[in-house]
Amino acid sequence: MPLKSYGVLKGSAVDRRLASGENGHFQIHVVDDTTDYRVAVNVESALEPSELEYLVASDFTHPLLADLVALPAGWNPLPSRAGGVALDFIRGNLFDRSRMRTLPFAVPGPDNDLNEKLDHYVQRALGDEHATVYAFGERWGPEAGRKDKIFGFLPGNGVHDIHMNQANVGRFVGDDGVWQDGALLLHFPAHDTTPEQWVGIFLKFQSQTWHTDDATGHQLPVEGGAVPDGSVRVVAALANADDSPETEFVTLLNTTARAIDLDGWQLADRDGNTMRLAGRIAPGESLRLRLAPPVVLPNGGGTVTLLDAAGLRVDGVAYTAAQARESGRTIVF
Repeated sequence: MPLKSYGVLKGSAVDRRLASGENGHFQIHVVDDTTDYRVAVNVESALEPSELEYLVASDFTHPLLADLVALPAGWNPLPSRAGGVALDFIRGNLFDRSRMRTLPFAVPGPDNDLNEKLDHYVQRALGDEHATVYAFGERWGPEAGRKDKIFGFLPGNGVHDIHMNQANVGRFVGDDGVWQDGALLLHFPAHDTTPEQWVGIFLKFQSQTWHTDDATGHQLPVEGGAVPDGSVRVVAALANADDSPETEFVTLLNTTARAIDLDGWQLADRDGNTMRLAGRIAPGESLRLRLAPPVVLPNGGGTVTLLDAAGLRVDGVAYTAAQARESGRTIVF
C-alpha cells in the first residue's frame, strides 16, 4: 500500500548532521513557527548496491514552484494525484533522468560523496535567514514524551522517505504508490545582489526502475520491443496562442534512424488528461500536433508527457508561466 502520510514540510533549516557508518541518513533540523522537525534523507541503500542515484539541479524550474511558495509553513498533507504539488519522478517531468549519477555517501577527499553534495546547499540554507526548505516524503510523529534521537527536541517528529517511492523491490514493495515521491527543494529568494534560486535534490535506489503501473506504482516489465525513453522527444509547444479559443500545438522529433508508428500513442497534460495519436514520423523528422480536448496547456505553466502504445513514458517536459507569458510564441525545450 502507498505511504500512510504523504506531504511536504515547509520551514527553515537550523542544524544538520552528516550521515555516518551507523546511520545512512543526512539529518536536517527544520523549524516552522511553532514546531521542530527532523528531515532524514537517505544517502545509502539498505539493499545492494548501496550507492544511491542522485541529481542536484542547481537551477530547478517547474510550474509547481509557484504553488509551493503559497503553502503555509509547517507540514502540508498532499493528495497523491496529478495536477497539484505532489511529486512523481516518472509522471511529473521534474528532471531528465539521464542526468542522474550514482555516488557513495562517504569517500575521502572533497566534494566527491553524497554527504558533501547535500551539505553544500544545506549549509548555505543554514546561513541564509531567507532560505526555505521543502521536504517531500512521509511524516512520522509527533512522538509524545520522546526526544528526537538526533537533535534532542521534544517531542520527536519529522519526515523521511525523501526519495523515489515507487518501483521498489523486496520488503519495500508495500511502500509503492504514484504521485508520492520524496525530494528536497531549497528556495533562496532574491535579495541584495543575489538572484532567486531553486535547488532540487532528487534521490532513488538503483533497484528502482523507470516504468511503473499507473495505479499501484509497482514495477512494470518492459518487453524487448518497447520504445526506448527519448527516442521521440517533445521539442516545442505553443501554450499561449493568439486566437480565442486558443489552438495549442506540441512538436515531436523522431531522434532514431527508423520510422516510428504513433498509432496508439498518447499525449498527457499536467492533470493526466490524454489524447490518442496516429500516423508515422520518419527518421529525423518532426511532427507538429494540434491538441484536442481534454488535453490543455495552461498559460500558468504545465507539463507535456509522451506515452507509447504500451502506456510507457517516452519523453516529458515542463514549462512555467514565465515561458508561456508571450502570446503566440512557441516554447522550445
